[in-house]
Amino acid sequence: MDYKLGSIVTMKKEHPCKTNEFEVVRVGADIKIKCVNCGRVVMMPRVEFNKKIKKVISE
Repeated sequence: MDYKLGSIVTMKKEHPCKTNEFEVVRVGADIKIKCVNCGRVVMMPRVEFNKKIKKVISE
């Protein structure tokens, strides 16, 4: 997957607020994503993020 800072991505599992769209806020060894609906921030290792991402909506 080709994602960068500010990309909107779709994850395989939805957030408890019933959306699965997230904005990439930080890129590095860890990836930080922010829920588009409620604004909650989630941080996870890049390897885990690459397994859970479904597709990149916009860059």
